[in-house]
Amino acid sequence: MRIYIVEDDDNIVNILEKIILDKDLGEVIGKANNGKKGLEEIPLLKPDIVLVDLLMPGMDGINLTRKVKAIDPDIQYIMISQVSSKDMIAKAYESGIEYYISKPINAIEVESVIKKVKEKMSMRQKLEQIENIFSSESSDLKVEENIYDDIEGVKQVMQRLGVAGEAGSQDIIQVAKYLIETNQSMSNFTVKEICSRFTDNPKTMEQRMRRAAAVGLVNLANIGIEDNINEIFVEYSNGLYNFEQVKIEMDFIRGKTKKRGKVNIKKFLDGIVYYGRRL
Repeated sequence: MRIYIVEDDDNIVNILEKIILDKDLGEVIGKANNGKKGLEEIPLLKPDIVLVDLLMPGMDGINLTRKVKAIDPDIQYIMISQVSSKDMIAKAYESGIEYYISKPINAIEVESVIKKVKEKMSMRQKLEQIENIFSSESSDLKVEENIYDDIEGVKQVMQRLGVAGEAGSQDIIQVAKYLIETNQSMSNFTVKEICSRFTDNPKTMEQRMRRAAAVGLVNLANIGIEDNINEIFVEYSNGLYNFEQVKIEMDFIRGKTKKRGKVNIKKFLDGIVYYGRRL
């Protein structure tokens, strides 16, 4: 325990230092015989406890405590004084001094009060550790909830496209989940690389995903033919696919061309993650 003493009586400083050393109460890291010096050194040395004389010439212990509390509120203060005025003691408590040692100095009282302060600080640290654990668990839980919601959003998008029952739908969900959890996009991978994370046969997985995405393209093109201002058509025709390719598929369905629309699977996967997070 790091202790700093502010006291204008050198004899009392020596007595306090000896008690702290003899009783193994901590380490005296600094001393000041006036409030001004204490105000300069305490924020720099960052002691755990400050023993401060209530009445000193210049800056008294109450004003010193108030000023240092404003800089570092975690330091604990013990008032040293022979003043018995209730008003003065009340002001001391209001300034942030929670404990009191009376003059003349008594070794048993000094030991008892410092130990109480140490116990309080230890208890506070344990409570903070518990709070941090719960805060961390709560944060982790929130992240897990967000990931779950995003994946459910991906599933909803696939249902809107009519591809939830396709063989490649689970592969798409698997890849989307990985991208969400790692906060990455397909710009960081080739399709083969991303599929290789889940299977020893990435080509087959890619084909399944392409077929599922192609079914979505056909379904979207049919929606556009029936109603080109349909919400699903407007939302996904350029977000999951290239709109030009959707138009080509629409013309194929109408019999205007033998060419079919193509799927950019990387754009599709990034798009489905994006829309999944929005739902």
